[in-house]
Amino acid sequence: MERIAKFSLVSEKRWIRDWCSTFEGTDVSASEEAAREIYGRLRLPGRATAGSAGYDFHTPLAFTLGPGESIKIPTGVRVEMSEGWVLFIMPRSSLGFKYKLELNNTVGVIDSDYFYSDNEGHIFIKLTNCSPEEKTLSLQEGQGFAQGIFLPYGITEDDCCQRERNGGFGSTDGNEG
Repeated sequence: MERIAKFSLVSEKRWIRDWCSTFEGTDVSASEEAAREIYGRLRLPGRATAGSAGYDFHTPLAFTLGPGESIKIPTGVRVEMSEGWVLFIMPRSSLGFKYKLELNNTVGVIDSDYFYSDNEGHIFIKLTNCSPEEKTLSLQEGQGFAQGIFLPYGITEDDCCQRERNGGFGSTDGNEG
């Protein structure tokens, strides 16, 4: 098995900034003190078994999602990976099956150069409970809610892109090369 990546946490300063801005004005505590406390409990993604392809991402907070409700979760996680690889993020299979839990962008795509972006490559995951059976999803802090799978990718023979990432999420719009 080829080893191509390493997960780490974003800096505490980045975490506090992102946590507080994400949950400002909600019922989740968005204070620096609360964010600092949660930062100390963050877990890096890991595989459940030796045969698992997916690395489970764990919730930094307990939350409940009723049908049609969404939540944007700062994970505190970043990943450095070899060029030529990408990390795809999807809901954990069991949650998709039981609750029709979906990522708002269907599949998260984490590029190898995202690690070096101005937001430290902080991975956010936005989920929506699309349950047609009107099921409410409740997860405790530390539970697995999404999974990341590393895959190699190729480029076309005539590709000449030389642009470098200069921002975080959504910064690679356009095809200028």
